[in-house]
Amino acid sequence: METKNVIFELRTKKGLSQEELAQKVMVTRQAVSRWENGETVPNTETLKLLSKEFDVSINTLLGDPRQLVCQCCGMPLEDGIISHNGDGTLNEEYCKWCYADGTYTYSNMDDLIDVCVKHMVNDKFTEEQARSYMKQLLPSLDYWKRYEELSDNGQFEAFKEQLIKEINDLHIEGLPKVEKLNALVGSYVNLGYPLPNGKTVKFLMFIEKYSIVIPEIFLYTSLTNKTKGDKNI
Repeated sequence: METKNVIFELRTKKGLSQEELAQKVMVTRQAVSRWENGETVPNTETLKLLSKEFDVSINTLLGDPRQLVCQCCGMPLEDGIISHNGDGTLNEEYCKWCYADGTYTYSNMDDLIDVCVKHMVNDKFTEEQARSYMKQLLPSLDYWKRYEELSDNGQFEAFKEQLIKEINDLHIEGLPKVEKLNALVGSYVNLGYPLPNGKTVKFLMFIEKYSIVIPEIFLYTSLTNKTKGDKNI
């Protein structure tokens, strides 16, 4: 699909007039008309505004000229799973599980491989094959090539280790010792989890920043100034 058709479709789907869209991205109505007629295309800065307004990638606005791949885990990217920066704009380099709200969630390649392999194994792809594939793939991706430059120097891992200690120090009856936490970071990650009673809960119905997941148990902690330090089990 061409850019003119993409913009027209997104605008009409959202119920916006050309004038209303123009105001939102700070251009004239005539500019929007020219885009939709195929006479011109938005410049780079306007594409960023359109991307944020419609919550789609610039790649989508341009008609999907290239296949986006997460530069941390290698997952093919579509609009629904592309990560967001801290200001709400889309970051087309990563999926929302590897990077969210300006935070990288993996600092250990083996941990990432452990997570990915669980979703890759099937009748035709063994765990050994999946691990071998990921061990070859990850070092070729930009995040791991530039890890020293892009990582948070272990700050997020330190946060998880401190939380593990605090959880274990609670000595909750029936709760086995927690050895490891899987983190879902950011306001754009909102996964549903099935409960034994058949209902489904979404992590971010309850929290603003971090969800830390232990098997069968949710521990929610908010890093906002308002509720910092509060924990609910």
